[in-house]
Amino acid sequence: MDKHDERYMWLCLSVIVVGTFMAILDSSIVNVAIPKMMTIFGAAENQIEWVLTGYMLTMSIVIPLTGYLTDRFGGKNIYIFALIVFTIGSALCGLATSTNTMVASRVVQAIGGGMIMPVGMTMLLQTVPLEKRGLALGVWGIAAMAAPAIGPTLSGYIVQYMNWRLIFTINIPVGIVGVTLAVFLLRNSPKNYDKRFDFGGAITSATCLYTLLLALAKVSDKGWTSAYTIVLFTISFVSLIAFIFIELNHSEPLLDLRVTKNFPFTLSLIISTVTTIAMFGAIFLMPIYMQNLRGYSAMQSGMMMLPQAIVTGIMMPISGKLFDRYGAKWLTIIGLIIVSGCTYMLSKLTLDTPYSTVTLIMAVRGFGNGLAMMPMQTEGMNSVPQELTARATALNTTIRQVAGSLGIAILTTILQSRQAFHTVIFGQSINTNSPTLAKAQALLQGAATVKGMNPSEGKSLLFLQVYGQVAKSATVVAMNDTFIVATGICVAGVIISFFIKKKSSNQNNNEIESVNMES
Repeated sequence: MDKHDERYMWLCLSVIVVGTFMAILDSSIVNVAIPKMMTIFGAAENQIEWVLTGYMLTMSIVIPLTGYLTDRFGGKNIYIFALIVFTIGSALCGLATSTNTMVASRVVQAIGGGMIMPVGMTMLLQTVPLEKRGLALGVWGIAAMAAPAIGPTLSGYIVQYMNWRLIFTINIPVGIVGVTLAVFLLRNSPKNYDKRFDFGGAITSATCLYTLLLALAKVSDKGWTSAYTIVLFTISFVSLIAFIFIELNHSEPLLDLRVTKNFPFTLSLIISTVTTIAMFGAIFLMPIYMQNLRGYSAMQSGMMMLPQAIVTGIMMPISGKLFDRYGAKWLTIIGLIIVSGCTYMLSKLTLDTPYSTVTLIMAVRGFGNGLAMMPMQTEGMNSVPQELTARATALNTTIRQVAGSLGIAILTTILQSRQAFHTVIFGQSINTNSPTLAKAQALLQGAATVKGMNPSEGKSLLFLQVYGQVAKSATVVAMNDTFIVATGICVAGVIISFFIKKKSSNQNNNEIESVNMES
């Protein structure tokens, strides 16, 4: 690789990192501002949740299309289009005056946001030579992995100290800079205007992903066995079968399923799915622990996650460089062992665990994530023939999107069921005749009398406090149970990682896979 090409590689990388960070950040930054929007718009919880759900569902429809669009119109053109649409959507979100206009604006934003990451990754893979991919994708991974953790911190600060609309409008200058850099710095990529669009694949994939993610988003309210959930899962399953049949019989499929014949790529998908389920589950559970149980503010909760984001960001290029030299196997195994150990430590949290201890555990967990995730994904993508890069990237991104939603749905269900179980157990253990409770009741009734309350009000206040503490204790124990399950998922990832092949000549492997898939 000559100096000119290497210089362009870093220019391309810098442009793509800007867009990727902006798109992924916005998928997590909105969560903290939801209560503020409910107040401003006068919206109920079941209305405002579509600000998040609408974004996620739109992305699920858009992402599978990115492979075709990149092949048809070229990566540069689609990337610029995605940045423009995302920036316009962000401006509309900042101007929204009601829940409906905010949801509609988020849909526009998601159309661009859903394209940015897979198209950007495809362009990198088409630009960067095999021997440099680990480092390049490691730098790109700073945006992909750190943005979800930085989002709540930044959002908490903006909501607490500034105008909440800045969450969206801050994207406008960044988007303008990103578009300008893309126009002048990125090279035109090959286009195939003769490529036919797979309408059947597009319709069935959109139906499958839309119904699946909608069911997962609503399962905590509706339940796994409700008619609503079962119908959505059934439609999703039937659509999946139809999609597979269409793709295997279409001359130019939307998602070329031949890529799954590639063992390293499929293995990386499996490991990525397993670890994403555990990772997104922890990102979802920790704010509940910090804010609902410990009483910390959104800003303090976000600051607890910040060291993890910093450590992950530092580790991404380092692990990429190590991958280029040593391969993915032991980096992935060691990284996932660290993640498993830290996830197990999170299962020991109490209502008195020091803030610094939680922060340290999360930071070390970020170290493990940073060490494992990018080498494992790069190993899979390196084995994909160049002509299938766009389709493989779209499939990879789609599965990660589904895995994240699946992780949150599964772990939320476990948390709720264990919380109900432990609440009953703890409630039964309360002895209303115990001397300690009687003494506390006497003291509280005395204090209530001084404040002008009658004895029955003092007794009611006592039991409210007791059962409030029972609910907190039941929730923290339920959370511990949930993290045990997450630990088991991480350990499964470690076991699967032993099937990763040791480092060999990536170029030879790529040629062999290409021949096998063509045959």
